[in-house]
Amino acid sequence: MLHANSMRRRRHLLAAGVILAGLAFARPASAQEAPDALIKRVVSEVTSVIDSDREIRAGNRQKITALVDSRIVPHLNFQAMTRTATGRHWPRATADQQRALVREFSRLLINTYAGALSNYRPETTIEYRPLRLEAGETEAVVRSTLKSKGGEPIQFDYYLERVDGAWKVIDLNVLGARLVETYKNQFNSVINADGIDGLIRMLSEKNRAVEARTRG
Repeated sequence: MLHANSMRRRRHLLAAGVILAGLAFARPASAQEAPDALIKRVVSEVTSVIDSDREIRAGNRQKITALVDSRIVPHLNFQAMTRTATGRHWPRATADQQRALVREFSRLLINTYAGALSNYRPETTIEYRPLRLEAGETEAVVRSTLKSKGGEPIQFDYYLERVDGAWKVIDLNVLGARLVETYKNQFNSVINADGIDGLIRMLSEKNRAVEARTRG
């Protein structure tokens, strides 16, 4: 399992990037729109909405969660993320366990996105590198750098796949570390110690703790 300090630092670096990752996919992709064009356009549109909503900027968790559910969740491939995060253990899980894993990992990611949105600051800017995408490809990487006042630039890359004509996020890369791969290391340790049901319990307990704090 990852050390607590390392995980906290990773979450801090992910916060600004996760916000923009979610905002980038706040509207369905058209079949003709390239992934980088989609991100640039929708980030601009959605950040304008957030900037004009005082309750969201003040951290209204109910409104933030509703925004995540309606605008971000439809554009994340939770099934692919969970399958990757559980790695070699995924085929060994029963159908019920797989559904539980997807459900709890989805909750974890949604809670992460909602928490990151609470920390959104208008001064964050993003610079994109040219997209390399051949005609007909179904996977893409959009590379960018996040900059905030007084902070170090953060490398942030979006890994997407095209499913049924729409681009969906399957992983994120911050400072050279893949988010889902980071969870994979943690999940593997838990499964080795406590089995797949142990991982499901751990995720459920973590989600309940986070949700209880935000309600309080």
